[in-house]
Amino acid sequence: MTDTNKNIFYILLFFAMIGWGGSWVNIKILSNYLNEFETMFFRFAITAITMIPIIIILKKSFKINFKSFIVVLLTSIAMIAYMKYFYLGTKFGTASLGGAFVTSLIPINTFLIMAIMGSKKITKKDSFALGLGAIGVMTMLNVWSFKVDEIFVIHNLYFILASLLWPVVTILSSKAINISPIVFTLYLYIVTCILNLIFFIDLSTIEYEKLDSLFWINMLFLAIAASTFANTIYFLGIEKLGASEVSTFIFLVPFAAITLSAIFLKEEINLSIVIGTVLTIIAVKVLNNIKIFKKKEIIEQSK
Repeated sequence: MTDTNKNIFYILLFFAMIGWGGSWVNIKILSNYLNEFETMFFRFAITAITMIPIIIILKKSFKINFKSFIVVLLTSIAMIAYMKYFYLGTKFGTASLGGAFVTSLIPINTFLIMAIMGSKKITKKDSFALGLGAIGVMTMLNVWSFKVDEIFVIHNLYFILASLLWPVVTILSSKAINISPIVFTLYLYIVTCILNLIFFIDLSTIEYEKLDSLFWINMLFLAIAASTFANTIYFLGIEKLGASEVSTFIFLVPFAAITLSAIFLKEEINLSIVIGTVLTIIAVKVLNNIKIFKKKEIIEQSK
């Protein structure tokens, strides 16, 4: 890949992360219109429809084997649970805390779950990173204020559950074989919509006349920008640049959520959220051996 193409991908990845960060703002606004399952259905239905032409353009096969379909089904169940607590936490809490807390805690929880499963070994460096991450999480939750009524609020529990459920989605997704990640995601969204229709929602009871322009702007942004566009660019980035290089962009998500929440929701950004996010991101960087300044290091080594 040429330097020009790489730079274009970097710009696209930047906007993809902004889209992911902005999804917390979208959910906060959409929670005034629909419940968690209805919001989930509309989001993933629109996303699935807009993903089909992209998959055709990329010439990916729509074929799915039975094992991968079972993985899709199990992952869809975990996805519904994740989205439920993602929604409830954001509705009753703040988008800034949710975006910072959940997105920065997910990699740490993923590492811990993998370690419990025996897929990872915890070294001294990892122990340090996990300790730092714990301090970061406690700082975001403002435990140092020792105000029980502020720490043990319901939306904090929802955010913790969401941060535990997404690693389950990730680990289950990795079990799919002989299928493109983009195609797998398409089927994941379709099955999630079907499960919602069967068990959780009745489309005839929705008051469609109340779904104004603000609703549709946020829903389309959530479905197309934060899902179709962001997911496609992320998967293509992994394919073209490699997972390690793309993973550095993930650090933009919590800060995008914090910034966009302040701009569009007028949320007061607590210093504890910012400091806690920074500490947690450093922990994630250490845990995953992510090098942010690779190019600079290569240049210096060649001198």
